[in-house]
Amino acid sequence: MKKMLLLALFPVTVSAADLMICNGEFALCAASASVPTGKSIRVAGTEFQEGMAVCPVLTGKAIANSSLMKGSCKAPAGKVWSLFSTVTEYPQAPSWAVVSMTPRSFTTTTEAGGGMSNQWSFLCDKQAKKVNGVQLANCYGPINESPWNNGRVAPGTTAFTAAPVGAANPVGGDVPSKGK
Repeated sequence: MKKMLLLALFPVTVSAADLMICNGEFALCAASASVPTGKSIRVAGTEFQEGMAVCPVLTGKAIANSSLMKGSCKAPAGKVWSLFSTVTEYPQAPSWAVVSMTPRSFTTTTEAGGGMSNQWSFLCDKQAKKVNGVQLANCYGPINESPWNNGRVAPGTTAFTAAPVGAANPVGGDVPSKGK
């Protein structure tokens, strides 16, 4: 059911022409928090506040936005792409033990940490040391940017994530309205 809910969003909101399947290493940020870096990041001509999330590196098939990745799954040396996957159990902070994903919805706010972060199809730097046997990556992406249309996510928007309640700017996506 969890997979069906998340996958059902893709055909409604992202052009099938922009989707591609990558096979290999990728970061899965679905249960991660994001902290502002103090920098900005430009997506489709719009500037957003940049956030950094620490995410586990997995290996396998994952869904990517080819337009953001210039049509290539190959990441530069020492880096991985942050992608979407249908896995439901993976390492999660703070212990990086493998646990089940727990999707939830939340409402974005103007409070510090009350936004959402989009890390999907952005580059990550692999960390030098593993934590509890897990390869981690520092992933960088926009805060309050919609993964579906690259628009701004306004305060009061319903979004979804697998990050725990209380996680700052959790990685996820806004719930598309029928008009998008």
